Amino acid sequence: MALYELFAHPVERGYRAGLCSKAALFLLLATALTYIPPLLVAFRSHGFWLKRSSYEEQPTVRFQHQVLLVALLGSEPGGFLAWSTFPAFNRLQEGHLRVPLVSAREEDRNQDGKMDMLHFKLELPLQSTEQVLGVQLILTFSYQLHRMSTFVMQSMAFLQSSFALPGSQLYVNGDLRLQQKQPLGYGGLDVRYNVSVINGTSPFASDYDLTRIVAAYQERNAFGIPEQNGLQLMPNREKSEPGGAT
Repeated sequence: MALYELFAHPVERGYRAGLCSKAALFLLLATALTYIPPLLVAFRSHGFWLKRSSYEEQPTVRFQHQVLLVALLGSEPGGFLAWSTFPAFNRLQEGHLRVPLVSAREEDRNQDGKMDMLHFKLELPLQSTEQVLGVQLILTFSYQLHRMSTFVMQSMAFLQSSFALPGSQLYVNGDLRLQQKQPLGYGGLDVRYNVSVINGTSPFASDYDLTRIVAAYQERNAFGIPEQNGLQLMPNREKSEPGGAT
């Protein structure tokens, strides 16, 4: 015999608990775990399925107080004067060695703990018959990045300038920029290039050849390169004034 439904009534059950109960705390924890971890993952991964991105960072740059100078003279063919902060290099120069007066000062202009500017001055004493027609100068720096890639290297600024007429003073203003051939590694510490640009302990003249130093430096995956914003040559001093070049 068939049965027919004559009456139906739904039953609703409700559970109540205080805000400080275990059930309320569990519900709050479950809600937080539902939304917060995905946001953290998205923030730390810098976006989902990101193919390419860029960012800007001011590096920590400090002057290493290492200098190598070659001044080309026009008074005689192949004449030059040289000096450096490396005693081995100075011993190789013999009669071409000329000790200059050097002053250097780093400046943190915005007081953020990172040096923004280097004031470097070099005065080379000259005899009355000596005239400078070219300058080659190397300054070394410590260069560090920390934000996305922990990268530490020894960098340099290479200045090379020649003049048609002799001058007494040369002013150069520029920025030290990072140039990369490949992207830097993400995570970990990269100290591949944290070695001296110049082998200052070598007794061999070939290790101080500027062409070889610059070529080996530019073979790196990443290196600092000076970008000159201004260069000014002051005319030569009058004969009645003492000789000198800055």
